Amino acid sequence: MTSKKTPEINSLIFFEPNEDEGQEILLSNNSVSAGFPSPAEDFKQKRISLDRTLIRNKEATFYARVSGQSMVGAGLDDGDLLVIDRSLEGEHGKIAVCFLDGEFTVKRLHIEKGKITLMPENEKYRPIPVSKDSDLLIWGIVTYVIKAV
Repeated sequence: MTSKKTPEINSLIFFEPNEDEGQEILLSNNSVSAGFPSPAEDFKQKRISLDRTLIRNKEATFYARVSGQSMVGAGLDDGDLLVIDRSLEGEHGKIAVCFLDGEFTVKRLHIEKGKITLMPENEKYRPIPVSKDSDLLIWGIVTYVIKAV
């Protein structure tokens, strides 16, 4: 007996960016070597604001925490923080936060000949075809993923 692949509808918790300008942190001008570092290289630093780097449109940007395993193949793991821009259009191949039949989910958009399928990136889950009877809103496009290590 084989197990049936099931769709996954995520429970997403949304956050808005903080209204203040954010805090600038130090950024090294040097790339970080995954091998042996050069001892001759001086440490050069400047400041970077993650808000200014990650947010293109402040009024249309939200954060949401991933819940579930359906997008692990795209690097979206349970507990990751998504940066979502609602001003961007849903296009084929983009990872989108969708509101489908009253529930939020994050999936890759597959758009072909006017038909939309929400594609998971985990073989344990099956694609979700969107029929004309479905209530779908492409709520926003994922622009960045923030991970804990």
